[in-house]
Parts: sequence; C-alpha cells; structure tokens
Amino acid sequence: MRIALIEAAAGRLAGRARVTPLLSSPFLDEIAGRRVWVKAECLQHTGSFKFRGGWSALSALPREARNRGVIAYSSGNHAQGVARAAQIMGVPAVIVMPADAPRLKLANTRAMGAEVVIYDRATDDRDAIGGKIAAERGLTPVMPFDMADVIAGQGTAGLEIAAQAAEAGVARAEVLVPCGGGGLTAGVALALEARAPGLTVRPVEPEGFDDAARSLASGRIERNAATAGSLCDAILTPSPGKLTFPIMSRLCGAGLVVTEDEALRAMEAAFSRLKLVLEPGGAVALAAALYHPAAINGDDVIAVASGGNVDAGMFRMALERYGDGP
Repeated sequence: MRIALIEAAAGRLAGRARVTPLLSSPFLDEIAGRRVWVKAECLQHTGSFKFRGGWSALSALPREARNRGVIAYSSGNHAQGVARAAQIMGVPAVIVMPADAPRLKLANTRAMGAEVVIYDRATDDRDAIGGKIAAERGLTPVMPFDMADVIAGQGTAGLEIAAQAAEAGVARAEVLVPCGGGGLTAGVALALEARAPGLTVRPVEPEGFDDAARSLASGRIERNAATAGSLCDAILTPSPGKLTFPIMSRLCGAGLVVTEDEALRAMEAAFSRLKLVLEPGGAVALAAALYHPAAINGDDVIAVASGGNVDAGMFRMALERYGDGP
C-alpha cells in the first residue's frame, strides 16, 4: 500500500469524518513522567475510528455493488461504522455480530438500519455464516481490518496526527495504537512514514490477546488461543491480518501489553482529566502510556483513544473502582 491510497481516502472522507482533537493534561503528564497526547477518536462519528474505514470502503465501491449491499463482521465498532456509512449512502447492510457484543453496540447498529445476524463466538464460524449470506444475496464484504480501502480510511487518522503533532512542536514520539487485526495500526503507520517519520507506531493489546506483539517478536503471524474472554472486546481478533502484518512488521516498534485493570484505570483517568468516555479496548494505548512508562522512549507519547462505545455498567465500574486513584 502507498500513501496515495490514504490521501484518496482522505479526499472521500473530507466533510464526512470529524477531525478529532489531540488533547493533553498536566495530570496525565505527571502520571506518565512525560508529555502525553491523546488522539480522541472516541469523538469520531459512531464513537470510534471505524467510521473512517467504513466510509472509505463503501465510497470506493462501484455503484452496482453499493446498490446490492454490503456485509461486515464485527463485535460492534466496525459494525457501527459500516452501518452509519451505509445509512448515509442508502446502501443495504448486513452485520454479523457475536451474541456477547455489548448491548449498546448491538442496539446502535440496529438503530442505524443495518440487519444484524447474531452468532456464538465459541461455537460458530462467522466467516462461514457471512460467506453464505454474501453469496446468496450478492453482498460485498467490508472486512474489519484486512482490506486496502479500510486500512486507507483508518490511515487518515494518522494524517491528522502528523499535522497536529507538528503544530504542537512534537517531531519525535512513540504513537501507541490499540490493536486488534491491525487496520488502524497499519494505516497510521503508513501515514506517519510519509508525513512524520519521527513518529513511530507501537501496537497495544490486552493481556492474553497479544497476537500482534508476539507476531512482531517472532517475525511471523501468531494466533491467540482464545477469541473471547476480555473486557477489551473491541480489539479481540485471532491474529493480525495478511495485509496488515507486513506493514506492521516493517514500520512498527515492539508491541505493548496491558492488563484489564490498567485499561479500566485509564478509562477513569481519561474521564476525570479529559472528560472523555472510553471503552476498555479503546483505552489500552492510554493505559500503556500511563502505567508502562519504562517501556516507552522519548519526552512525548501519543496515545490513540480509539473508541468510546461502553455500556453504562462497565463505565460505572471503572469510575467506582479507580475514581479515588491517580
């Protein structure tokens, strides 16, 4: 993939996606021992960066394919991104979602007009389910991460980071990105390679689901033993993608791993210091920036807050458990 694909996606997204802010707080700087910048993709349409990739992919389809409709597989954020893009464009959309996806994400996806098909992560094959529906109805799959136009759309966040970091006087920093299959990680890395080569991407994952970190360490695609069982549902994938991993391998630094408790602590910190609402998976990069300072290099760190679609009960638990802590 080349930067031209990301620039083309940025052109299609102009006036559609929000340019999300790069925020800071002296309180977060004190915890981390360096300047911390937070790219607030939780403020993007549908509450996550996934709208970028959804719009990019659908807007790149031929008219005939859009008229037939699209299908996507997602635990929630990609579902909502594709559903909202489809709703705006008048494109029929089917979303295959796990039964244990957060209720808010299921409800929002349906509310945006998509047809939701439920499956069991532990016993069902979502690819087989989706493939059958796609074949029967002539739908175009919009993959959650391993699709060039999706990666390009996510990469537009990297173009914004490059411009915003330059405006803030940040020429060198590590950019921590919550990582599932690697669409956002790869897209941001490609954008920064071209626009801000002093900024280095590092993927961040929850403990027990660190396939990207292990893959980068071994030089080959590694798989997780489990596909469910973490609060960080938004970034749980079996392995990095065939398109995303070579990009990550070439451009990214070593992966970082955080615990669920650290993600919850970061959710509370983001709310109390920046008034941002994050979901656990969307908070892992900030958790690494705040609670793993020895693993990070430089005077500045940029953490992508990738999503904020959290159920009220989960958010309340994070605030109640860590509301009195630093």
